[in-house]
Amino acid sequence: MSDHKNPFLEPYNTPHDTVPFDRIRLEDFEEAFMEGIRRDNEQIEKTINNPEKPTFDNTIINTEEDEGYYDLLSRVSSVFFNLLSAETNDEMDALAQKMQPILTQHANDVRLNPRLFERIRKVHLHHRHLTPEEKMLLDNCYDGFVRSGALLDEAGKEKLRQLTEEASMLSLQFSQNLLKENKAFQLHITDEAQLDGLPETAREAAALTAQEQGKQGWVFTLDMPSYSPFMTYSTQRELRKQMYMARNTECTHDNSENNLEICKRLINLRREIAQLLGYKTYADYVLKRRMASNSRNVYHLLDDLIDAYKPTAKKEREELNKLFEHEQHHQKRQTSNVKLQNELRPWDTAFYTHKLQMKKYNLDQEMLRPYFELSKVIDGVFGLANKLYGITFKENKDIPVYHPDVKAYEVFDKDGSYLAVFYADFHPRKGKQGGAWMTEFQGQHWEMNSEKGKEKTIKENVRPHVSVVMNLTKPTADKPALLTLGEVETFLHEFGHSLHGMFANSRFESLSGTNVWWDFVELPSQFMENYAVEKEFLRTFAFHYQTGEPLPDELIERIVKSRNFMAATACLRQVSFGLLDMAYYTKKDEFTEDIIPFEKKAWKKAILGEQLPDTCMTVQFSHIMAGGYSAGYYSYKWAEVLDADAFSVFKRNGIFDQKTAQRFRDEVLSKGGTEHPMTLYKRFRGGEPTIDALLKRNGIKKTKK
Repeated sequence: MSDHKNPFLEPYNTPHDTVPFDRIRLEDFEEAFMEGIRRDNEQIEKTINNPEKPTFDNTIINTEEDEGYYDLLSRVSSVFFNLLSAETNDEMDALAQKMQPILTQHANDVRLNPRLFERIRKVHLHHRHLTPEEKMLLDNCYDGFVRSGALLDEAGKEKLRQLTEEASMLSLQFSQNLLKENKAFQLHITDEAQLDGLPETAREAAALTAQEQGKQGWVFTLDMPSYSPFMTYSTQRELRKQMYMARNTECTHDNSENNLEICKRLINLRREIAQLLGYKTYADYVLKRRMASNSRNVYHLLDDLIDAYKPTAKKEREELNKLFEHEQHHQKRQTSNVKLQNELRPWDTAFYTHKLQMKKYNLDQEMLRPYFELSKVIDGVFGLANKLYGITFKENKDIPVYHPDVKAYEVFDKDGSYLAVFYADFHPRKGKQGGAWMTEFQGQHWEMNSEKGKEKTIKENVRPHVSVVMNLTKPTADKPALLTLGEVETFLHEFGHSLHGMFANSRFESLSGTNVWWDFVELPSQFMENYAVEKEFLRTFAFHYQTGEPLPDELIERIVKSRNFMAATACLRQVSFGLLDMAYYTKKDEFTEDIIPFEKKAWKKAILGEQLPDTCMTVQFSHIMAGGYSAGYYSYKWAEVLDADAFSVFKRNGIFDQKTAQRFRDEVLSKGGTEHPMTLYKRFRGGEPTIDALLKRNGIKKTKK
């Protein structure tokens, strides 16, 4: 008989009560989920059976802080679903399929409980003497129940249950299909001649992948550290085409991982949910709780960006085409017997963009890699946080982690006090989704103490455990992990989210850290990206991994000069994704069209290059199908306006200015969702943002001398 105890059901007894990953078994999750639901239901019964008049403390606080939900169900949920993205396997996928409908049903049971809602409604009508944060929590709680169907009649509630349970299962299926498709493809090369053009780092990584699989030669995958260098440097056009088509037709094939019908059904389910709740479209439903407020304002932003950036993007495309044509003519003169292509195809874009960058700036990602060794980049990013905010990071190997790749750090504030735990998961692997994201294993909140007849006092400021998960270039047998400048930017982006989480200082977890409106959440992350091309920052950490020589000034100057290279094209790409998202979620009637042609039409006015009939973004667009950005992808551009405007203050005062950084921390980063985001931003900035700073940063609008 096993003496194993479920670690979720007893004190962790780990540094800072971090998750005891080393003690968790797969079977522990289901037991903890079910016990968490039981405790949650028990606490809710206590609340609704309380004979006292409903008050903020005995109703709203109980809903927010009850022991069952926050002490168990949220803890096991955060661990399970974070691992489902970062370290899954077939058994976890199967358990997710089993638990998802149970958890969705439980969430519906809570939100559609008429007796619980009646208490919340009474508090909302008759509340008095609340702090702004308490008022925000009350409004969020009431709105959350209403937006989850609390005002529907019984037939409506039953319909909503069916729709939300189906949507949650399909979102899970979407993600699992995408992961399987992504990991299923490999380009296995055994002829070294087919590696022509590829840099040594790409070859070594591919050789390591092949070796790990017991294969000869080189293996390239669709993970970005493998895919991106291949598309950028390989001279083998047919192999580039093979890689491009594999990546851009994921989940469109006639197999069990096809996401086309899943996407169509998700779009209709969300429309039906919104209309059941009284909204014309799903976008109307979502934008009610966003800074943008309505779809008209979203389209206004996207159209303004198209008008501002498209002329420059057309010039960028013309430059690319001219270079392609010049290369083709040159090649024809050299090798008359070779059949040449007469047009730039999508699998050529990265290859010729790189050539154009070399021609204009003599700048290449591979030139920079030796200066961006991962451990030095970590030092640089942590050092930036220290320069701005005075915080320090110390690796603690006693903190359990879920994979050997993961590093765990204690974070200390400028006064030396403990601030947070920070996990960093850097490299791709089999059970890990692509992309990069920040998440939490524990959110910041205050634990309160009270004695009967006395006001509640703070027992403990529970500090957050935040995590960044990325897919950066892996080390090889001969070299440490050497990053591209783009990967450095990715690190800075996710680290910005982490600072938002680590600096959180709210009473309530649901208002803490990154729990803000979606079109505000990207401000702290995109703000940090600005530092990637700042000379003063690069000089703090960019040293050659072999010689220790600093990144030469001349290379830094080229980085700074090239910062707006293809910026207009990149902007329109993001805008096109926003247009696609809005096209789906502003539908008032049933969506019956075929996904692929609809996609091409939806983003046409922002797309300049060729659109292939078989490729499809929608079926792998996790953000809007399974990631919480449905009717919200515009948020990246919305927040970019904010981040450019905010960084202009630092540019004026000094990019490491601690007074400005402290104000940014105090007025934005630490406040979470305790106030309206525009109120927070204006308090820091002194006014509302304009698009001018973004246009100037991207070179679209010239700065006055």
